[in-house]
Amino acid sequence: MNSINPNQAQLNTTNTLPGIVRVSLAILFLFAIMIYVGGYVDERNTLLIVAAVIGGYMALNIGANDVANNVGPAVGSKAITLTGAILIAAIFESSGALVAGGDVVGTIKKGIIDPALINDTDTFVWLMTAALLAAALWLNLSTYFGAPVSTTHSIVGGVLGAGIAAGGFGIANWAVFGKIAASWFISPIMGGIIAALFLYLIKRTITYKTDMLSAAKSVVPILIALMAWAFSTYLMMKGFKKIWKIDLVSAISIGFFIAVSLYLIVRPLINRATLMMQNTKFDVDTLFTIPLICAAALLSFAHGANDVANSVGPLAAINDAFNSGGITEKAAIPLWVMAIGAIGISIGLALYGPKLIRTVGSEITELDKTRAFCISMAAAITVILASQLGLPISSTHTAVGAVFGVGFLREYLKNNYDRMIDKIIAHHEDDNPKKVAAFLKKFQKSSVTTKRKMLKLLKRKSSKNKLTKSDRKKLQKGYRQELVKRSQLYKIAAAWIITVPLSALLAALLFFTIRGFMLT
Repeated sequence: MNSINPNQAQLNTTNTLPGIVRVSLAILFLFAIMIYVGGYVDERNTLLIVAAVIGGYMALNIGANDVANNVGPAVGSKAITLTGAILIAAIFESSGALVAGGDVVGTIKKGIIDPALINDTDTFVWLMTAALLAAALWLNLSTYFGAPVSTTHSIVGGVLGAGIAAGGFGIANWAVFGKIAASWFISPIMGGIIAALFLYLIKRTITYKTDMLSAAKSVVPILIALMAWAFSTYLMMKGFKKIWKIDLVSAISIGFFIAVSLYLIVRPLINRATLMMQNTKFDVDTLFTIPLICAAALLSFAHGANDVANSVGPLAAINDAFNSGGITEKAAIPLWVMAIGAIGISIGLALYGPKLIRTVGSEITELDKTRAFCISMAAAITVILASQLGLPISSTHTAVGAVFGVGFLREYLKNNYDRMIDKIIAHHEDDNPKKVAAFLKKFQKSSVTTKRKMLKLLKRKSSKNKLTKSDRKKLQKGYRQELVKRSQLYKIAAAWIITVPLSALLAALLFFTIRGFMLT
């Protein structure tokens, strides 16, 4: 009988509210936006009210889709419950947006089109409205199918498509678009490699050791300090970049002192904690619980400070166009616009977030706290490296790529281990079963270095029982286990590839529809 994962059960039963109730609550939020904005804008600016409602709809979908990347691994590894993750994400996403979201935002996301080629304010407003609605609809569709996609790429696609519809193909900055397209591959590959390297490091320095507790006492405080260094640097450069400008060297230097201070605090705590533990992988895994919760909170804060503000950028641009009567590359973000983003993501996360949290946290590969820790580290480090290299990066692609990187490393190590066991059994072909079992037991408990020595010695001793070329091929193929769900890999990859073109096409259609409606 298959056992039931309690965390999985929680994830499957969290959305106990009937669908009609969730939809009603979401509509109530949008209706409240309409009443609030309609209460103080000029009656001629009805389109601003419509845009504000669309902005709220966008915020709901950001909460339902994009936020899952920050808290999904922590929930999947059982470091925190789903309810706790929703509360943490809601608080820190909102705080990031309101505290560190900045006063202005670029009206043309990533410089994807040239606003100088749009001379008419009405056309600009229609363009931004179409882009915002297209991005929101695509996020909604992706959430329905359980595919985590990039909010930034959705907005880029929307602005690109509506811009081309408004000003022709010459309006697009294709060099910038080429960089964004490159990030479809750069982000997940970098995230996956860094996460896999951290996981392999932890395995070699802790879980592959005979005395895991002694190894954990030395290594875990260093890992937590490295995490503090990475996240403090990440927050200074990305989370607070709109209210505090700091260069890389300064951020790294401050982060280093924070890391050293935390190391001195954490090391005696880890030493005391291990006194109550057994020498098992499960007990060592629990040492990463608190760091994971902190990582989820910090990632959420940085996401709120960056992506939420940028995602309501089109709404800020529309509001600025109405107020100034012109088109600018930078627009002020009124508090009510930022509040729509902050409140909307919290509501969207609570109502519809569990679906994507389940996808990221448990439906790609099985996560424990050690693996989730590596994913969080990869997310922070990848963004820092990519920013300094001038590479466009998607936090969504990075986090999900890190999950896949961890899963594929697990798959490789597991299958490699199975092949070693097959070789041992083959070399003991004529031996007593008890002797084989004893050798396997000793092999399983040995360190990596000892395992290699045992295999070499075994091969020399069993030269009389040489394997044929055909047998060696069979063993190399071995018994393969797929620890990464291929269906999720194909679905998510397909969603990433079509995000920009589909958002662009949808935005173009919406622009023509809005223009036709407004001109009649």
